[in-house]
Amino acid sequence: MSEENSLVVADGHPKPGTPVTPNCTTTPVPSMPQTDTRDKWSKKMDFLLSVIGFAVDLGNVWRFPYICYQNGGGAFLIPYTLMAVFGGVPLFYMELALGQFHRTGAIPIWKRICPIFKGIGFAICIIALYVSFYYNTIIAWALFYFYSSFTSTLPWTNCNNPWNTPNCTNYFEKRNVTWTNFSKSPAEEFYTRKVLGIQKSEGLHDVGGVRWQLVLCLFLIFTIVYFSLWKGVKTSGKVVWVTATLPYVVLIILLIRGATLPGAWRGIVFYLRPNWEKLTSTAVWVDAAAQIFFSLGPGFGVLLALASYNPFHNNCYRDAIVTSVVNCLTSFLSGFVIFTVLGYMAEMRDVEVEDVAKDKGPSLLFITYPEAIANMMGSTFFAIIFFLMMITLGLDSTFGGLEAVITAVMDEYPHILAKRREFFVLGLVIVCFLGSLSTLTYGGAYVVKLLEEFGAGCSILAVVFLEAIAVSWFYGIQRFCNDVKAMLGFAPGLFWRVCWVAISPAFLAFIIVSSLLDQPPLMLFDYQYPDWTIYVGYLIGASSFICIPLYMVYKLVWTPGSLKQRLAMCIRPEKTIREQQTDSIGMTSVP
Repeated sequence: MSEENSLVVADGHPKPGTPVTPNCTTTPVPSMPQTDTRDKWSKKMDFLLSVIGFAVDLGNVWRFPYICYQNGGGAFLIPYTLMAVFGGVPLFYMELALGQFHRTGAIPIWKRICPIFKGIGFAICIIALYVSFYYNTIIAWALFYFYSSFTSTLPWTNCNNPWNTPNCTNYFEKRNVTWTNFSKSPAEEFYTRKVLGIQKSEGLHDVGGVRWQLVLCLFLIFTIVYFSLWKGVKTSGKVVWVTATLPYVVLIILLIRGATLPGAWRGIVFYLRPNWEKLTSTAVWVDAAAQIFFSLGPGFGVLLALASYNPFHNNCYRDAIVTSVVNCLTSFLSGFVIFTVLGYMAEMRDVEVEDVAKDKGPSLLFITYPEAIANMMGSTFFAIIFFLMMITLGLDSTFGGLEAVITAVMDEYPHILAKRREFFVLGLVIVCFLGSLSTLTYGGAYVVKLLEEFGAGCSILAVVFLEAIAVSWFYGIQRFCNDVKAMLGFAPGLFWRVCWVAISPAFLAFIIVSSLLDQPPLMLFDYQYPDWTIYVGYLIGASSFICIPLYMVYKLVWTPGSLKQRLAMCIRPEKTIREQQTDSIGMTSVP
């Protein structure tokens, strides 16, 4: 590009000092922020692997297979695909485009979109902290299992251990064993009594002391996280080459092993057998919408942050399609990995697959699957690679979640933090570690469940709903499409516009309303959460969302003028320094 053309093409406005023709009739493209010194990805693949690593997490391995079989098996793929096409992928594309065009984090970006909604950025950061408080503890559990797997006989194979109780029953040793309502498998007692030590806690009112073994595991996890993030995307982009690709190698190995087990076909049939009657249930469509949303992860600020380090003309449209498809296919693949093993367990227990597959969440990852591994040939090898896969899946999502906070805060306060990234990241990691201590107690699993349910539940859904409304209705769909055209050379088609303006917000509103109307009692193991803990959960959820109305009030109060003028100022994108300079040049050139 010639020097003369570079005076105007970079952001649609003349550079300072360039002559301006007063009666120019061309409409300038919205200004691209000043980001010449901003960090950038070393390679395009670093970015793609980081996005895939964030989107593909532990939920892909356990939640999708469970939700799929529970909601009609193969028939569930219909609502899942529709919700992905009309809801999840458009929101995913929107966030990537926003981050790449404005090239800034989740807090300061609102000055360039709709300033009165800046509280969304603060809410996103608080939600990310809540997630870090419990999500890394789950990775610490996996690390504990990983360490415990380096033995010739896995410790959850039999009932001959100090932590076992008289209720421990190993039905793999003898087929005619008597199984009662009080019976516990060796794998369940290892998880609850050895790893968690939950027998020493009576509930959330008495969580007990801290498990020092888990503290050491979590300390190691956060040490890895710190040295992966402290220098920016150039270091984290290299780490994801291992953490984002290793899970696929392990998944393929586990799939091949699972397919050779006796009874594997029973699990696959159960997983994919379509139950068309389920499609008439609203709950199935709600589950499909929630699954695709939490799987792709728009609204957590991660996609904004990761895309903000892209070149301005990067094809984010293609990136959105590719990474979304990879994420959905990974979920589908994980279903085969899980259900071949569940079919094997059903064969060994001589029960139906649905009796084995009733557990979900951490129970599936830390009880059911390890139990099956323990009774395979080469159990030590498969246990090691399985928990290594879980650790890497978790680390990728942690990298993304904390990078969202780091980018948002550093871009908001560059004059303070620009040259102090290492110290800021260290402080953030320490805060996350200290915030996780309550989840490392004997009753820590109860805290994890509470934070998982309320820390990033309806609050993140409401945040993304407002984000979609602010971009499509206040910033304006035409302006947003012009931004995309400035980057890619072509404007989004009618399908994307309709999704952003109407279908995606309706998709989010549908999940929010359904989630609020259907709230089953909260339980973990045999513990039912008392009412006061539910109220605490509501306070946790509200503590992040409240940032949005509070900032709106603050912005209206401190903006000068009448109420009408204040509203007009607060919903209009603030001018960048470049635009202010251009305006001053234009004014001085008019006689």
